[in-house]
Amino acid sequence: MFTGCGTALVTPFRHDRSLDEDCLRSLVRRQIAAGIDFLTPCGTTGECPTLSHSEHLRVVEITLEEAKGKVPVLAGAGGYNTAEVIQLGSELKAMGADGLLSVTPYYNKPTQEGLYQHYKAIASAVELPIVVYSVQGRTGVNVEPATLKRLAEIDNIVGVKEASGNIGQQASVVHHAPERFSVLSGDDSVTIPLIALGGRGVISVVSNEIPAEMTQLARAANSGDFALARELQRRYLPLMEINFVESNPIPVKYAMSRMGLLEPVWRLPLVAPCEASRERIDRVLRSLNLMETAHAHAI
Repeated sequence: MFTGCGTALVTPFRHDRSLDEDCLRSLVRRQIAAGIDFLTPCGTTGECPTLSHSEHLRVVEITLEEAKGKVPVLAGAGGYNTAEVIQLGSELKAMGADGLLSVTPYYNKPTQEGLYQHYKAIASAVELPIVVYSVQGRTGVNVEPATLKRLAEIDNIVGVKEASGNIGQQASVVHHAPERFSVLSGDDSVTIPLIALGGRGVISVVSNEIPAEMTQLARAANSGDFALARELQRRYLPLMEINFVESNPIPVKYAMSRMGLLEPVWRLPLVAPCEASRERIDRVLRSLNLMETAHAHAI
């Protein structure tokens, strides 16, 4: 179900920082029209820590309404309070989510056994496919390949978004995981090597901007057409990289505002990118003919 390119959707806000439901609907429609393989609302790219509980549910509800079964919806439900994650996951299941993307507990840095028991408890309580999200650079804790191998033995733990940035670790994860287990890249720029190792795709930031092109890249790599995948990589690598010139999702939302897709609004503690970053993002967008200056929103 979760193969190819899935977009880690940004959450659009109005200037008063309220949820922009109309804009969210248009973004989801744009993704589906571009042929995206699946959607991931309310991940960390969606600024989920700043969403209220009701807003979190509403973002997923709108995504499900617009997806209408055309593409799977892998809803975000993670955190360091296992009981709260289970509660949220149960509500998302009742709404019709197709699966859960669950980031590791952050800050409290559980042991590998703690991580195993955390995900086991979620999987036991919520009968949905669950994708583990391992991103040590953000959470301070790594899900080691041996732990993922244990987790993969649980029927409804179906994959991992692997964002360690360590190709050697990713190779080990693919090697130890069963065939049914999907290893997905958490970094756009290493989608091709991870798929070459046996991964299945990517949960992408850059596909917020270029959904058709990133989907094409993932599908080309999955079908063994690495020449086409590399061609797309060469063209769009500057965009993949500039999206992290400041903390995600600051740059991608700024870029989308310059493309005329949303208002450039973040919730604290995230703020607009500095002038130097804005200039660098603008240069990349212009080089790719993505800038829509006539419709771009001013900061």
